[in-house]
Order: sequence, then structure tokens, then C-alpha cells
Amino acid sequence: MAKSKSEKIIYYGTGRRKSSIARVRLLEGTGKITVNGKDINEYFGAETLKVIVKQPLTVTNTIDKYDVICSVIGGGFTGQAGAIRHGIARALNEANSEFRPILKSNGFLTRDPRMKERKKYGLKKARRAPQFSKR
Repeated sequence: MAKSKSEKIIYYGTGRRKSSIARVRLLEGTGKITVNGKDINEYFGAETLKVIVKQPLTVTNTIDKYDVICSVIGGGFTGQAGAIRHGIARALNEANSEFRPILKSNGFLTRDPRMKERKKYGLKKARRAPQFSKR
């Protein structure tokens, strides 16, 4: 938690999923969500991704209480949406510790450990072997 120049309290949260990393700032406001300098509707095309991002705010009934400003790098849109959700949940937990049981029971505070498996030598991909030919 830190105070900015205008004396508004800012809560920080870092979210990660796959190879995406999101740095999230939560400020008291009207519910505006900004991702990489763009509005959420402009940044995410699919409605499902917008719902994923807003889940922690919806569950805690704070959708119109906080403004969310986040910068996200790496991965695809789905991974980025998951990383932002994780970051928002962490920032909400910092803002009010009473939200922790709700966020934890919905699985928003848990980091998704699934990552891409590394490529092994002698194979085309992580597990894909070269095509077998008898002759």
C-alpha cells in the first residue's frame, strides 16, 4: 500500500499465469479497468476474457468501488486475462483482509502452475517424436 500525490491509497498486486505477468494497481474510483493504457473493452475482444478479469471484483461486490490500472506482458490473451485476475485478487486481499476467504475459496489467490513443457533433444516438440519409417 502506498499513497500517491493526490493522497489516494493505491493497492498493488502482481499476477502470473503461464508466461504472462500482470502488474496491477487498485485505486478507489468508479470501476474503470485499464489494461496497457487501453480500456478493457478495447484490449480484450472476447466477452469471456472480460468476465475472467472482473471475477474477483464481482465476487467481493467491489466492481464499482475500485479503478483497476494494469500493465501486462507476455503470453496470449487468455494467459494475460488469468494473470490480471490473479493480480486483482492479490490487490483486493491487500486492500481488505476480510476478502481473503472469499477469494481463496474461489481459487483466485492460487497461482496456476501449469506451464509449457520444455522441448527435449531428439524430438520435434516436448513429446512429439519424428515420424517412423520402416524403409
